Amino acid sequence: MAEPSLRRPPPAGGEAARTLSADVLIVGSGIAGLFVALQARERGASVLVVTKGAIDEANTRHAQGGIAAAIGESDSPARHLRDTIEAGAGLVDEEAARVLCEEAPARIADLVRYGVRFDEEGGRAALAREGAHGGPRVLRARGDRTGLEIELSLSALVRRHGVAVIEHAHATRLLAEGGRAAGVEALPDGAEAPIRCESPRVVIATGGAGQLYLHSTNIGSATGDGIALAFRAGAEVRDMEFTQFHPTALLRPGAPPFLISEAVRGEGALLLDARGERFMPAAHPLAELAPRDVVARAAAARMRDTGADCVYLDATAREAGWLTERFPHIYRTCLDAGYDMAREPIPVAPAAHYTMGGVRTNTWGETTLPGLHAVGEAASTGVHGANRLASNSLLESVVFARRLSRRLFGEDGGEGPAGPPAPSPAALPPPPAAEAPPAAEAPGREALQRLMWERVGIERDGEGLAEASARLAAFGAALPPPRTREDHELRSLAVCARLAAAAALLREESRGAHRRSDWPEPRERWRRRIAFRAPCAESAP
Repeated sequence: MAEPSLRRPPPAGGEAARTLSADVLIVGSGIAGLFVALQARERGASVLVVTKGAIDEANTRHAQGGIAAAIGESDSPARHLRDTIEAGAGLVDEEAARVLCEEAPARIADLVRYGVRFDEEGGRAALAREGAHGGPRVLRARGDRTGLEIELSLSALVRRHGVAVIEHAHATRLLAEGGRAAGVEALPDGAEAPIRCESPRVVIATGGAGQLYLHSTNIGSATGDGIALAFRAGAEVRDMEFTQFHPTALLRPGAPPFLISEAVRGEGALLLDARGERFMPAAHPLAELAPRDVVARAAAARMRDTGADCVYLDATAREAGWLTERFPHIYRTCLDAGYDMAREPIPVAPAAHYTMGGVRTNTWGETTLPGLHAVGEAASTGVHGANRLASNSLLESVVFARRLSRRLFGEDGGEGPAGPPAPSPAALPPPPAAEAPPAAEAPGREALQRLMWERVGIERDGEGLAEASARLAAFGAALPPPRTREDHELRSLAVCARLAAAAALLREESRGAHRRSDWPEPRERWRRRIAFRAPCAESAP
């Protein structure tokens, strides 16, 4: 298979578009994209990775807790599956979840083969417990920097294997030929002319849309680009009403929220309100280790009841030396912010953390658009349901990246063709309104984020969702044609926001991370997914 012809991105000044081609084109360079790249390279394929930052800049880098897998002596994939299904609040695709849990140990072995060094205790992998897990199941690396270890290990191996990478280039449009994905157009930062990247195998691995919300644990570039790109090209997108809010993000004046891993609670830390009282035992039998949606809502409710802007995470039962060894990055970050975890509870509050919806795929990473594939947080595999089980995200990336690689190269054991997922009830968001937003709400990222936080956040209601849907439609209609990376990111956020608000308005119940005060209970008729497909694809010929 031929190597891609990679040339230096064009400088600003209006050069004509350049064309590159490869056997496999991957958009995004987190754990999912890099894993596919390595798997494809091992099979002799030419691979081209397009990423809008540096190759090792991704949300993966900031993952703290770890990666779940049933490798402990008293554990099993069946128990892992049970916990995954229970956390997902009735919407987990059991077939996909079974694949996830049964293939997990082998994928951990792959990561070790790729150079990832997991922490050990007594010569075996150190396993931690996190919320909604029945026991210790979470592997970690560098204490609380698991994602950094994985990202650096995989990106170094990608470079060593000679995978072609275009860094600092934003994928702006999906190319199609004969009803199939055929590549993307990518605009390098500072350039005026795009690069045309062609491939019969296009993989979206761009991560989620955490920047939809005013308070988020995500990096600034998590703007749902791949989801929006696929939707505009005609692929089906589903489950966008389900955003997971992490209950414990450190509040730092003048700085973005900083994630405090669930593993801290797994090691015994307690949640206190502004009066110094525990509140989780009354909210759920698992108390601080309840599913994330339960803990986030309980924290938000207690903040509202006490009139405080935070609750407190108390890890003072642990000594400074132990905290420094187990959570070196978290402990140091808290110290830099003026808090010593060993001496005082730290102020935390919920923040948007993970997009459980995305581009609809089957268990082989195939989307509803031929030639287009999706893995990682950008994909909706069905394994998370309405509420993701802690530390299943990194696992999902490698399990389905491996399966996608097998499907791309005909190594799926002779199993029948997957084809597109079976049809499901689908609805379209309302068409864009003709009028522009009010003058006080000129299109901008912060205005969109504030609207989403206030109307499509931890708790919602029909009136607020209807208002948000109308304002987001007008917001999207008022956006000027994108020219810069920031313009394209805002356009992606506007698409994802409309999908999230429309789905949340349609789902007249409360389930998992979707909580509606006007429909406070789950309803059997809504034990199904909400999917959208664009009425008119925008892919280039």
